[in-house]
Amino acid sequence: MRKIENGYCTEYQPLLKDPKEPDETLQIKTLLMAVAAACIGGTFQYGYNISIINAPTKAVQVFINQTWLDRYNTHISAQLLMLLWSSIVSGFTIGGLVGSSVGGMLAIRFGRKGALLVNNTFALLAALLMGLSYFAGAFELLIIGRFLSGVNAGVGICVQPLYLGEVAPRPLRGAMGMSTSIFLTGGILMGQLIGLKELLGRDEYWPVLLSSTCVPALLQLVLLPWFPESPRYLLIDRANDLACNLALKQLHGEQDYHREREDIEKERLSASGIRPKKPWEMFTDRSVRWQLLTVIVINMAQQLNGINAIYFYTGYVFTQAGIPADQIPYATVGTGACECITALICCGLIEMLGRRALIIGGYFLMALCCICFTVTLTFQDSSSWMPYLSMVCVFAFILSFGLGPGGVTNALITELFTQMTRPAAYMIAGSVNWLSFFFIGMVFPFIVNGLTQYCFLVFLVVCCLVATFIFFVVPETKNKTFLEIEAEFLSRDRKGTVASSTDGFVISTSF
Repeated sequence: MRKIENGYCTEYQPLLKDPKEPDETLQIKTLLMAVAAACIGGTFQYGYNISIINAPTKAVQVFINQTWLDRYNTHISAQLLMLLWSSIVSGFTIGGLVGSSVGGMLAIRFGRKGALLVNNTFALLAALLMGLSYFAGAFELLIIGRFLSGVNAGVGICVQPLYLGEVAPRPLRGAMGMSTSIFLTGGILMGQLIGLKELLGRDEYWPVLLSSTCVPALLQLVLLPWFPESPRYLLIDRANDLACNLALKQLHGEQDYHREREDIEKERLSASGIRPKKPWEMFTDRSVRWQLLTVIVINMAQQLNGINAIYFYTGYVFTQAGIPADQIPYATVGTGACECITALICCGLIEMLGRRALIIGGYFLMALCCICFTVTLTFQDSSSWMPYLSMVCVFAFILSFGLGPGGVTNALITELFTQMTRPAAYMIAGSVNWLSFFFIGMVFPFIVNGLTQYCFLVFLVVCCLVATFIFFVVPETKNKTFLEIEAEFLSRDRKGTVASSTDGFVISTSF
């Protein structure tokens, strides 16, 4: 099937190729399979880890209390129990920050595909530790396991979009980039389903539930090796012309790979003699300052736009609408399904409407939902139909998030940078995202307690400011090469510098 020389494939025959199958059909099938192989152990794993921790909350706390009792012949205090449980939950966030901080370096050292394969080591070790914690009577293994799961998620959310953005044909780059969001929401939905009592949600099954994260990792280890490394990485970073051509033929077909090769050649010439940027070097490089500022803003907004508040209020809204407490987990599955469906819809729209229209429109719709949700929560008890209107606001907000920010953000990051700056940009983006995740987790309870339903007015301001920033700063990237996008930012930067020149003095901004 294939011959390996010096770590690279030098001969290739497409798997299960039908001689009667058109090249275009085979190309699309190969790309879809490559997307699935990359995402199953990437953002799917991330979303799955986020959602499965909710179902066994009480069972794990009982386990911690029993372990403490066995060790010290006394029940654990409520404060210490909450601290240990918070450590298990927040360990995932801390691990994610660590993973996103090293993901770009792994992508440079091992390649995009290689980094994804190595990353499964963290997932398998985490599953082993969390599965053994019950039998070993050691809740400390849960903390370590969740931390390693976070490292896996941080690396995956950094490297997977990088890989997909570099292997995608230009006309399909947005749609393939959207698969990051599709599989993330699919992972959340799968975690919600697996966590139901009819499956692994029963108290006695919690070790199996937490260790089930090994399944996506094993699937990726089986599937991903059949697909090539990023052609851009092979040619620009490794100067392996033969492996690049073979990868392009596998991904884009024998007849259609030439245009992609030309784009990569142009980018290689522009990067000649330049080494990949380190994250801290990005902050002193004026040529990417607007791209970097954009990445920081949209990744902060991913966590600060109110989506976490919506999920926080979901249980309350469903209760007020008369849904029995034992049925709320099933209604919550509906929110996960809603987000997954919107990601699929966004995948079909992103190449039609472009990135700007979707992300700006999404934020403005979220701002409108913030207003409506504040009103419905304020007058929740004034009418019997008001709780149902609140439910409509919940699903409308999730739809708006999925159609805009939730779907487009990761696809946009790939397109704003070229080969030498993209890994560092993803490291910065991931770090900002995880720090914002940690920040909102820390301050959100105080915001809710202090402002109650009026907390959505804060999120209203965030959504409007981000939409306005994108409108004035970010160009449309649809069907443009990475060099064309870079040139557009540089052109805008030069115009801004000239416009700020007064009386022979140049007033410029740096950060």
